[in-house]
This record gives sequence, C-alpha cells and structure tokens, in this order.
Amino acid sequence: MSREMMDVAKLDWLSRELSDAYRSADPFPHIYIDDFLEPDVYRELSDVFPGPEENVWFKFRSAAENFKLQSQDFYAIPPALRSLIMELNAPGFITFLETISGIKGLVPDPHLHGGGLHQTLPGGHLGLHIDYNYHLDWKLDRRLNVLLYLNDTWDDNWQGHLQLWDKDVQRCVQKIAPLGNRLAIFNTDEFSWHGHPDPLCCPQGVTRRSVALYYYTNGRPENEAADAHTTRFATRPGEKYALTARDVLHGITPPYVKTLARRIVGR
Repeated sequence: MSREMMDVAKLDWLSRELSDAYRSADPFPHIYIDDFLEPDVYRELSDVFPGPEENVWFKFRSAAENFKLQSQDFYAIPPALRSLIMELNAPGFITFLETISGIKGLVPDPHLHGGGLHQTLPGGHLGLHIDYNYHLDWKLDRRLNVLLYLNDTWDDNWQGHLQLWDKDVQRCVQKIAPLGNRLAIFNTDEFSWHGHPDPLCCPQGVTRRSVALYYYTNGRPENEAADAHTTRFATRPGEKYALTARDVLHGITPPYVKTLARRIVGR
C-alpha cells in the first residue's frame, strides 16, 4: 500500500476537537475514535492480519496473559501493516498525539518493544495491570498506549472489552469494545489499571486482533514519578488469584511464575 493511510489535516482537526474530552476522561485520560481509517484501508489491513497458525507469533501461557499471541518482529509483519505502523510512528501522528494528550516531546518505538500485533484466542484474557513504566535500553518513560482494533465482527457477549479501572482497582469505570477500525488511546502511569480480564467467549475461528504501539518521553511530571518497574498485575474484587506480588518482565515470564500460572489454571 503506497498511498498515505491517514489524513494529516483530519488528524489535526480531531486532536483539537477531542483534546478536552481526552484530558478530562475518567478514570484517567483516554479516548476512542471509531472509523479511524478509510474503509478500504481498514479492509486491506484486516485481510492481511496473520492468522493464529502463522509462524510470526510469540505465545503467552500464564495466569495473567492466557492464550495471547504477539508479533513484534517488524519484518515478519505483512507489508500493509508495516506501512500502518510506520505512519503511526511518523511526525503527523506524533503531533496528533501530543495535541490530544497535552504531552509534548513524544518519542515513538519503531522496535515495537512489547507492541506490534496482538491476537488473543477464544478463552484468552489479559489481567488488570499497569504497564512497565521505563524503557531500560533507551532510558525513556512510557506515557501513552495506542491500540487499533481489527475485528470485523464483535458481539458484546464475547467479552474482550478493554476495561479501565479506578486507581484503587475497585471499580471498572469504562469498557471499550474492540470493534474493527476503532482507535483507543490512553495515558499510562501508576494508576492506569487496564486489561481485558474476562475470558473471551468468541466462537472458534474468531480472535481478538489489534495493533499496539507505545510512546515515550525523556522524563515525566514529578507527580507521576515512580521507580522503574515491569508490568504489574492486580486482582479484581472477589478474584482469588492474580500475580499481584510479582513483576512480570514484558514478553518473558520467569519460570517460577509459569509454574504458579499452571497451578492456578490447572494446566
């Protein structure tokens, strides 16, 4: 796909129109935008998204990230999706993110550390968590997540909604269905608890598909400062098990956590 996928003028207008709603959103700054790409662009991207059987995926099997597939090898990703990722890392989209969020000096990650393509199989889920907050190689602070969903059909009964919880992890404040061509953006800090913790109830042959990209700054506000950590999971009220006391290195589950996960889920 050689043509531009996004209209920079439209992005500029959207960022100014939606910035107040984004920054004042509860429980933390976020927004989602439907029909983000033109229909023919979205259709091409959806059509080339790799199936779960293709040899491009890293597989998670833990209590917190069950039946989740991830591909962050840029050159293994189909060309049309690579073009999308390049545009989402380009100046026009970065300016859009800075305007809508108010966070200046954003740095994209072309290496897709923890990002890239995500796909969750039936029965899979992603526990409530806050993300790793510091890129150890680049010495940068993680500030924004961007998700573009590529699910042509999604029934609310299938679960899989992106859930945003309050800072005490007592109440789900927002649920965002992973509808195709829906773009979700949200701040990441020590209180941005999110996930899709309910097991997917979609039929066999249907998966939850998305492109995930993360953005950084050199430093962050003092009121958001924290020691560097990896992904941290939490239980919801009434849940018996979660990896609450462990930091899980993104993309690698330590052996002791794998053993714990197998005990919890009976595998």
